[in-house]
Amino acid sequence: MSLPNCPKCQSEYTYADAEMLICPECSHEWSLKDTDATEEVSIIKDAFGTVLTDGDVVTVIKDLKIKGSSSVVKVGTKVKNIRLLPDSSDGHDIDCKIDGIGAMKLKSEFVKKA
Repeated sequence: MSLPNCPKCQSEYTYADAEMLICPECSHEWSLKDTDATEEVSIIKDAFGTVLTDGDVVTVIKDLKIKGSSSVVKVGTKVKNIRLLPDSSDGHDIDCKIDGIGAMKLKSEFVKKA
């Protein structure tokens, strides 16, 4: 039996575990029943339409006030090693750490890929 490539990273090294298929490269898991249906992968883009990926470096394009604090993330602040959150319900689809501020979530509409 030929197993399908991973729908997330297209790796050909998928393997079956009970009723689940697993990708050893990106750790994505999906059901054998889902292999016939095409899985929709959400694409997150920056303010200028450039596709973002995990680990990218982005630059903030607007001063961003931090809720519950008097601090501000200034225009031009570089944010390294971002992590995308495609299933975010509140619009904050980037998880990151900003030097001097700490861990926070950003909206992709306020950053550009560096």
